[in-house]
Amino acid sequence: MPELILKDLSKSFGPTEVLKNISLEMSDGELLVLLGPSGCGKSTCLRLIAGLEEADSGEIYIGPRRVDHLSARDRNVAMVFQNYSLYPHMSVAKNLAFPLKVAGVGKAEIADRVEQAARMLGLSEKLQDKPGQLSGGQRQRVALGRAIIRKPDLFLLDEPLSNLDADLRGRMRREIVRIQKQLGVTTVHVTHDQAEALTMGDRIALLNEGRIVQMGSPQDLYRRPASLFVANFLGHPKINVVTARMYDGMLLPFGLPVPRVLLDGKIENVLMGVRPESIEISSAGHYAARVVSSEYMGDGYVIELDYKDNRLTVSQCATPFGEGEPVKFSVERQSLLYFDATSQANLSAE
Repeated sequence: MPELILKDLSKSFGPTEVLKNISLEMSDGELLVLLGPSGCGKSTCLRLIAGLEEADSGEIYIGPRRVDHLSARDRNVAMVFQNYSLYPHMSVAKNLAFPLKVAGVGKAEIADRVEQAARMLGLSEKLQDKPGQLSGGQRQRVALGRAIIRKPDLFLLDEPLSNLDADLRGRMRREIVRIQKQLGVTTVHVTHDQAEALTMGDRIALLNEGRIVQMGSPQDLYRRPASLFVANFLGHPKINVVTARMYDGMLLPFGLPVPRVLLDGKIENVLMGVRPESIEISSAGHYAARVVSSEYMGDGYVIELDYKDNRLTVSQCATPFGEGEPVKFSVERQSLLYFDATSQANLSAE
């Protein structure tokens, strides 16, 4: 049986409909990332699961239990927030022990579980320190520890890494995934950061305007986006979008044979999606363009091209090019995406 089920979950605040009939199923031990822009409803969804907000309609199941009628304390879920929520006057050990003490767990068991959690999180040497003596990453570990120590049925993580610097975010991403897999606890992680979603999630549920627009593995969403919104949201640099035109059996501006998905003639306006890594600048390229800009990114250059009044971003270039310099490039045809300009649906989606 799936570990978490949401059925037609809806929530409004006044006249604003924040969630619109959200449904999903998660397997036991899965890490699902709720991803989307600010205001899309992802944090509200998490708060409904936790019992911090009440749904207007719909059902929530954790394991075999329907829990949407239960209070937050009766759902056996643990939530980690972005602001750590630690008690500044308590040591790390006492912060970790606090939820167990409230639950009436015996002193010997509390000591044992605090020691286990501290060892797992690399905090054994910090148990007597107070939060003010810790780094941001260590404080976030303590917050995770307070969730772990309760042995919940479900972890809920609400943008827990957003207050950390870029280097620490990368390390904590790996740490959270390691801990989650070691414990095997079903986890819902909310973020607006696509890098977190792509690197952490077993699956991603991408939300927009209160609805799930696509749900699947990170690879599915990146390689087979259901719509132009999904294609635009995932990927850095962003996908290139070019207005395509069919003429004499060819698809302009690249002069390619019209793909099978467009041959029925029912789609009049087509947008072509070209990932920046699918373009290669080389002397053997099929197309001529001029360089607009060249930006050094440490591991290579990001080049912007002007090709027949279309701006194309090219990533993963080993060498820079001067502004206005003529270049040739090729496009990896099998990676091209085609979207209906009106509905913005992916025409090549299975």
